[in-house]
Amino acid sequence: MVQAGDLQLTMAALLPVASWLPPLALPLLGGIAAFVLTYLLTFAVRALCLRMGWLDYPSERRVHTVPVPRLGGVAIFLSFVVASLLFYTPARNIPTSLYVESTVYWLFLLASLLLVTVHLIDDLIGLKPLIKLLAQTVAAAILLAPWEGRFHGIFLFSFNNPFAPGLVYLGVHDNAITLAAIPALCFTWFWMVGMMNTVNLIDGVDGLAAGVVGITGLFTALISWVFHQESIAVLAAIFTGAVLGFLPHNWNPARIFMGDTGSMFLGLGLAVMSTIGGAKLALALMLLGVPILDVAVVAINRVRHGQRPWHYDKTHLHHRLMAAGLTVKQICYLFYGVTFAFGVLAASLSILSLDIANRQNAHLFKFISILLVVVIMVALIVWIDYRQRQRGGRLQLGDATPSGDAEGLAVPTATQEQEPTLPVEHLTSTPAPTKNQANGNGRTQPTPNGENAARLEPGELRLQTGMDQMH
Repeated sequence: MVQAGDLQLTMAALLPVASWLPPLALPLLGGIAAFVLTYLLTFAVRALCLRMGWLDYPSERRVHTVPVPRLGGVAIFLSFVVASLLFYTPARNIPTSLYVESTVYWLFLLASLLLVTVHLIDDLIGLKPLIKLLAQTVAAAILLAPWEGRFHGIFLFSFNNPFAPGLVYLGVHDNAITLAAIPALCFTWFWMVGMMNTVNLIDGVDGLAAGVVGITGLFTALISWVFHQESIAVLAAIFTGAVLGFLPHNWNPARIFMGDTGSMFLGLGLAVMSTIGGAKLALALMLLGVPILDVAVVAINRVRHGQRPWHYDKTHLHHRLMAAGLTVKQICYLFYGVTFAFGVLAASLSILSLDIANRQNAHLFKFISILLVVVIMVALIVWIDYRQRQRGGRLQLGDATPSGDAEGLAVPTATQEQEPTLPVEHLTSTPAPTKNQANGNGRTQPTPNGENAARLEPGELRLQTGMDQMH
């Protein structure tokens, strides 16, 4: 087994740039470098996908109407790795810390490589949900790093008590591997795997996942800097830059999707960034509270109707907002606004907690803020229901397939007044399909035909007009 000290020496040898830069320049330059790398690499990944025919074809499980490349997550991952090796220097081991930061960094890269590889296969040929869940579980186990009688990586066994000074422990008071650690072990697994799937499930319309994750990463970096956790701030800034560099390509109408390859890496990144510095678990719950609650509500509804939690339908919040008449850009702006507002609130509470006298009040306010997320989620559901009634239909939140079409979106009545949609130009290139091809979920997808998928000759470009492209 590689020891923590060896990892630290290896990391220092790979960082010739970071050694002579001033501290404040590192997060800025690291984030900018990651942004530029992702932006440029995405062009190359898109060109490769078009050349090889690795496209996400329209189907009943999709809402986009033209084939779109879907391996953008590869560009995000590669740019993060390169930029972090250049600009990130792990903090030296702190005696009071239960883990070595450099160890966690290398474990994160290893777990991310596993996820990217498995979900790259999934994006190309399709894998069963249980196989993907197994890969996510192995990635979580890698980050736990259980050896020599204790967990050397990410292990969540305590959190701040919002009502009284001190911590709340989940069975154990340290990172020792014992039977009493099972509750904390389950919570750690649930946090990491849940975060991966939350990001994956909000990646339902152009630009939504990349924007929300980018904003969350930005505030993680800012709050880390406030807490004088400079090395973690640099890593979070690099992660943020890598994500936001993809957004121009993924903005509606998207020219490329991140795929499960990207969403799983983003989810794992958030799970790690929100825990290694401490005091940011509440930040992630605040900023991602609405998407997390959305995933929970949808999963519960599916189980109530005798379906598996990963059963496909279109009852997620962004689908319901779309059915209520919002455009893709409006949905993104709504999620961005909520995320940014809670980010400002979390940053303010973090600054408040720096004062020892106000620290307990800050913890209480964070708890109240998380409850406020629940209120906002309920308000959105009520508003969507009202909006749908005004449009001549209704979405039943308790039904995994609301009254309407089989995909879970209410079908307007014949007399319902339709809101006009403005056509947007969408430039798409794809080789001419000559036989049935597998889509991203492993299903055989018939050769696209008809108005929205005309046959193309290799290298031919087509100008597609229609509604805002969504996936």
